[in-house]
Amino acid sequence: TRELAIQLARTPSGEVRAWPLVESIQRDGVCSEVIAPAPRLTPTEQADAEAIGRTIAEALDVTGTLAVEMFEVGGRLLINELAMRPHNSGHWTIEGSVTSQFEQHLRAVLDWPLGDTAALAPVTVMANVLGGSRSVLESAWPEVTDPGAKVHLYGKGVLPGRKVGHVTVMGSHVDDVRKRAARVAATVRDGAVS
Repeated sequence: TRELAIQLARTPSGEVRAWPLVESIQRDGVCSEVIAPAPRLTPTEQADAEAIGRTIAEALDVTGTLAVEMFEVGGRLLINELAMRPHNSGHWTIEGSVTSQFEQHLRAVLDWPLGDTAALAPVTVMANVLGGSRSVLESAWPEVTDPGAKVHLYGKGVLPGRKVGHVTVMGSHVDDVRKRAARVAATVRDGAVS
């Protein structure tokens, strides 16, 4: 069993575009990281997830972005949650896709042609930054030494376990990219790790 999500956008005139299916890793009931595209993904799984998302978007007459969270159980995709807005599972698109979910949401609402949803790297990992021991996250900037990491802070008050930002890292090998993203997220949350 794993948790997957498909993010797509739909215009009032009916154009639909989907991003690659992603895997969402949960820890203690909170999304810890998103891996794009989902590892061990077959073309059939991508097509099935897109078909589910498209069917929902058309049935609900969605305008804008839609995230469909699913569980993969025994080769079947079971719908878990719908979010009709830009969503945490799509934050990887800011750096990791030709068109981000935020730009695409605006394009869809304005009924403009939708942008390309292709991934820009073989692997993109978005790691959420949760509130930890550091009370002022901006003080972490000098400690972030990975030149390929992009840090986004949300300007929220820091509380233990609260999503206060995210880190995006792109690369070629999923294990390496996951480690880099986790290391940067931990640095922002708690300080540099020696």
